[in-house]
Amino acid sequence: MKVLIVNKSKHPMPQYATEHSAGMDLRANLNEPVVLQPLERKIIPTGLFIELPEGYEAQIRPRSGLAAKHGITCLNTPGTIDADYRGEIGVILANVSNEPFTVTDGERICQMVITRYTKAEMVEVEELSSSERGAGGFGSTGRK
Repeated sequence: MKVLIVNKSKHPMPQYATEHSAGMDLRANLNEPVVLQPLERKIIPTGLFIELPEGYEAQIRPRSGLAAKHGITCLNTPGTIDADYRGEIGVILANVSNEPFTVTDGERICQMVITRYTKAEMVEVEELSSSERGAGGFGSTGRK
């Protein structure tokens, strides 16, 4: 599948790190470093603009290394880029650690996964069929 991309950043095109990677890393496109204080969030620009085929979305997800080592994650995860969006991809980064974190130009800040989706038709009814689980949720199946 081909995805059209305009790269206005100073960095290489997004690419898959390995043959079987599901996501490609996106980089921060900054004129100066951005400091994220503990519990702070900011939108980090990428300089990338994409055009997806109809029936596809791009999901923005955290990078596991940034999350595990520094407490940096993406809010609204996964973030969705719809096929009709043509603006710059911005990434909402949040610092959930106790230490400030500096995002630098060119740093890999998230991964983007392209996936197909299905549109659902909502059918209004008076009641739903029963199931073994029923309305149980939020831990109703136990911890072990």
